[in-house]
Amino acid sequence: MASEITHVYLMPGMAASPTIFEYIKLPEDKYKIHWLEWQIPGKNETLEEYAKRMCNFITEDNIVLLGVSFGGILVQEMSKFLNIKKLFVVSSIKSRHELPKRFKLLKITKAYKILPTQLVGNVDFLAKYAFGETIKKRVDLYKKYLSVNDKVYLDWSIKQVLCWSQDEPNPNAIYINGDNDSVFPHSCVGDCIVIKGGTHIMIINKYKWFNENLPKLIES
Repeated sequence: MASEITHVYLMPGMAASPTIFEYIKLPEDKYKIHWLEWQIPGKNETLEEYAKRMCNFITEDNIVLLGVSFGGILVQEMSKFLNIKKLFVVSSIKSRHELPKRFKLLKITKAYKILPTQLVGNVDFLAKYAFGETIKKRVDLYKKYLSVNDKVYLDWSIKQVLCWSQDEPNPNAIYINGDNDSVFPHSCVGDCIVIKGGTHIMIINKYKWFNENLPKLIES
């Protein structure tokens, strides 16, 4: 009798293309991988409303859901409306308390409303927000993986990260963070799996760790 296939849905980080998951490979006799893509939000759409809308792209039950960075925040919201087998949150935060001070200051002063997101054609600008590094380091990488350059989307996304209201970690989530994450430097505190040397883009450059360990974590 053929074993039942588990469907694994992957959500990229802010402004990123799902091709960031191109090196994630799981045994095909047990798992089927699906890439989720960012949709342009309504200007006043709440994160909860957006999460519900994203759930429409999931057609199976008892799934595995994995999100990276802002995608990690989103999948935590999506999991409230889905039957989840396992929830993975990668290079992200467990609650609003893990936002770095510079992000909290942007929220308090509402300075995020005047961020120059009209510079959406500037890949360096996108790289700083999406990956925490400047384009000078990995210009080809950023051009390849950053695909969402819509101003409405960027304004909305930055606001949702800064104003996320989750007060406690999701008890059903498996949090995986790198100890060298420059975007969310406080995310390794508490109950999580810490990848040594992992940066904010470790889903790309530490993919071997994920390929080896995700199946074990899914079935544990």
